[in-house]
Amino acid sequence: MREKLKRLSDDVSLVLCGEAGQGIKTVEGILTRILKRAGYHVFSCSEFMSRIRGGSNSTTIRISTRRRAAPLERIDFCIPFHTEALKHLAGRLSAESVILGDRRILGLEPSGEFWNVIDVPFGGIAEEIGGPLFLNMVAVGVVSGLFDLDAGTLTAVLRRYFAGKESGMIETNIAAADKGYLEGAELRKIVDMNITPASSDLGGNDILCSGAEAVGLGALAGGCTFLAAYPMSPSTGVMVFLAGQVDNHDLIVEQAEDEISAVNMALGASYAGARAFVTTSGGGLALMTEGISLAGMIETPIVVHVAQRPGPATGLPTRTEQGDLELALYAGHGEFPRIILTPGNMEEAFLLTEKAFTLADKYQVPVFILTDQFLMDSTADIPSFNLDSAAIEPHVVRTDRGYRRFVFSESGLSPRGIPGFGEGLVGVDSDEHDEEAHITEDLNMRTRMVDKRLQKSRLIERDVLQATFFGSEDYRHLVLCWGSTLQAVREALEQPWFADVGGLHFGQVHPLPMDLAGYLARAEKTLVVEGNATSQFGRLIALHTGSAPDHAVLKYNGEAFTVEEVIEGIAGILGRGTSNE
Repeated sequence: MREKLKRLSDDVSLVLCGEAGQGIKTVEGILTRILKRAGYHVFSCSEFMSRIRGGSNSTTIRISTRRRAAPLERIDFCIPFHTEALKHLAGRLSAESVILGDRRILGLEPSGEFWNVIDVPFGGIAEEIGGPLFLNMVAVGVVSGLFDLDAGTLTAVLRRYFAGKESGMIETNIAAADKGYLEGAELRKIVDMNITPASSDLGGNDILCSGAEAVGLGALAGGCTFLAAYPMSPSTGVMVFLAGQVDNHDLIVEQAEDEISAVNMALGASYAGARAFVTTSGGGLALMTEGISLAGMIETPIVVHVAQRPGPATGLPTRTEQGDLELALYAGHGEFPRIILTPGNMEEAFLLTEKAFTLADKYQVPVFILTDQFLMDSTADIPSFNLDSAAIEPHVVRTDRGYRRFVFSESGLSPRGIPGFGEGLVGVDSDEHDEEAHITEDLNMRTRMVDKRLQKSRLIERDVLQATFFGSEDYRHLVLCWGSTLQAVREALEQPWFADVGGLHFGQVHPLPMDLAGYLARAEKTLVVEGNATSQFGRLIALHTGSAPDHAVLKYNGEAFTVEEVIEGIAGILGRGTSNE
């Protein structure tokens, strides 16, 4: 018998790579469901080209005994579906990587470059079953057999996944997976699999949720009743998810002809009393900026979700970046308050989206939710959301005959009425206006109205979401992060050589918490980790505190940070090796 190749325990990184159209996402969707039912914690994320056919796309699935929500550079198992896959993944493959591949498909000789290629006849099995269309189902079976997953569960998941297709197609997919399962079971004889499920009943306690679904669920929990959007990757998943909920909720989803129409539709709906939402990406937000400014002038709440991707212009439409912080911070001409929330994982995507609708209504301002392609297209098992606990706070008043929409108040907040709810006339105008919304060029009134709108900033600052601290309480060095970099940074700081390092994650970046300066003052060195080229968050911190972070770990090639990259970046700045010294 061949000597066992690898001993794996606790955390396995599986990568599948193939052309667009070969069903990589289907494999991901099915495997994560089966593995979760078996009691494993799972996390998956994808990187893919902006094309319908061809190219090289890959999906990483982490199978762990602990909750994980960040990608690894390391590849333990690689399943390449086409000849270019190994070249595409060359930078991540190592002598420790086990490649489960069909040498005939890959064009590899028996003594090829990778000594630990295990020849698995994916192509031959697929042809025997019905053709190359079923190669992905063979892969599902191979992985299921390798992890000794229950064959009955595999069949049940496949029947549910393909429900609605003709019975012959369902049975053929099951047959392909069954054949692959036998191959995977044989692989256990040469791969030392020492990983055990985290729980026997994990499948019943957790849910599998993507970032797009988490934002959509958060919107429903926050009382969203109207969404207008124009499809734009990577934000489209939120619109698609919410469109599927209209029959079960008091919700209208409108696909607008462009982003300008979308934001104005949402403002019109909000004026009429809806809790209004738009979802877009950076290029779409650029078109919406006049509408954002309109929201500031007419003090009408709106929630704007921006799923970031690399720019400028079309950039890399299917990749990830944190490059639109300053766009959200300054979008819209003139001066008016706003709030920017930046969730770091699925749980925060739900909770902060829910909170966004309350904040928008409470302060009558635009609230931005900044995510990115990595978070939107990632999936993880997480504890179930408690939707019953969502409390929708009313912030609309019944008007009387003397109602003035923009009446001056000590706080800067004017009671918000909506048409038809009471006897008052609810006027708004994009021009500068008086308390009754009549257009004015009274310059004294202009000054008073600007001051009134900006005065709300003081209230907003009292309601700021505090940053989340993790790592060493007695830190010498402090790592700052925002948005989706949270999980990679958090996992990196678990390493023993960072025992004197603390982490601070910002789920809200504007306004920033007032105690930030205190955190910075305690640190000998401060580092910021963010996915852009110019450290936009670092500049914002400098603007807010007068002191910029000492160092920045930046990435802007279109891919998310891996845990190893964050470890290497922090270790390099702190001048220490990544070993227990």
